[in-house]
Amino acid sequence: MDLLLLTFILLVIFLLYQWSMTFRFFCKLAFISCWILFLSVTVSPWVAVFIGQRVENMKLLCSLIRPLKYIYNITFTVQGSENLNIKQSYVIVCNHQTNFDLLAMVEILPERCVPITKKELLYWGPVGFSGWLCNLVFIDRKKQHQARDTLGHLAERMQHEKLRIWVYPEGTRNREDTMLPFKRGAFHLAIKAQVPIVPIVISSYNGFYSFKDKRFDPGNITIRILPKIQTQGLDLQDISGVVESTRRLMQDTFNDISGKIVQRKMRDNECS
Repeated sequence: MDLLLLTFILLVIFLLYQWSMTFRFFCKLAFISCWILFLSVTVSPWVAVFIGQRVENMKLLCSLIRPLKYIYNITFTVQGSENLNIKQSYVIVCNHQTNFDLLAMVEILPERCVPITKKELLYWGPVGFSGWLCNLVFIDRKKQHQARDTLGHLAERMQHEKLRIWVYPEGTRNREDTMLPFKRGAFHLAIKAQVPIVPIVISSYNGFYSFKDKRFDPGNITIRILPKIQTQGLDLQDISGVVESTRRLMQDTFNDISGKIVQRKMRDNECS
């Protein structure tokens, strides 16, 4: 009886997945979370015992997450990868659309690079433990003074450990085609450490992904890595100008690599 019930449930799930775009959409979303949780539960204990906490664990994590692009049939076109060939430390700033930016990040993440993330992630059980093992930088965004202290300490680490930092300067996910105003933390860090800023832009997902329409199809993502922006000789008074010029550059790049997708969406909005 139990076997028959299980068979019936699996059949219903299979049929719903084939016939319902909404059901298929949420299944695909859930699978990414389940995959991350599965890796955290199964791989993290082994890493903790035999390797320990270190920045290099990010490369191992990337290799385990990267196969998801084949499952979802997503292809990446990477432009300007030579711009990451910088021997010194640097700060990467990247636009942030959805949780799937993780797939783009693991596609191109350079050596000794870790992202800055919210401190709440540290308390997400096995997932938080995995982040700790990879030496992720956890920031308490609600406590600005503490966050500034963390960035100050991080600037010192970058100068001595040849560390690269990945930041989403919009501060939150943004599905619109216009980037949100950039927060200054990443630029403050780069200027304080006197290291370059490397802007990275991920093209719009609207050609194959839409949360509103519950659509998640196979697709192509373009990642363009822009030339570094030097901060040598700049001080904290120069932050505003660097922030605005970088945002403008990244927005223009986003429009360029998203091309017809953004134009089509603008026409649809005008018609509606």
